[in-house]
Amino acid sequence: MKTEQLKYDSNGLITAVVQDAITKDVLMVAWMNADSLEKTLESGETWFWSRSRQELWHKGGTSGNVQTVVEIRYDCDADTLLVLVNPAGPACHTGEMTCFYRVLELISHRS
Repeated sequence: MKTEQLKYDSNGLITAVVQDAITKDVLMVAWMNADSLEKTLESGETWFWSRSRQELWHKGGTSGNVQTVVEIRYDCDADTLLVLVNPAGPACHTGEMTCFYRVLELISHRS
């Protein structure tokens, strides 16, 4: 597939789910635009689009916790990416390995 066939939203963004290639832990979810995807494909490290800052950002550019890309997959609708990486450190800005370290408790319904 060519990247031009991916389906970006009305803001020119596509969801990127980042997963550890070895452990299969979901590390983070971020947004990519065509430029950040191109930089990711060229550099072999993850680049994203910051919706709040309105700029490209290189994961690990400041912290050193870069994510080396092993493979990028896309879903059946071509509107979400699964980015398999080898992380050099924590993915979360809190220092946790994954951004998904908190759990919501289920509310049990009893008859």
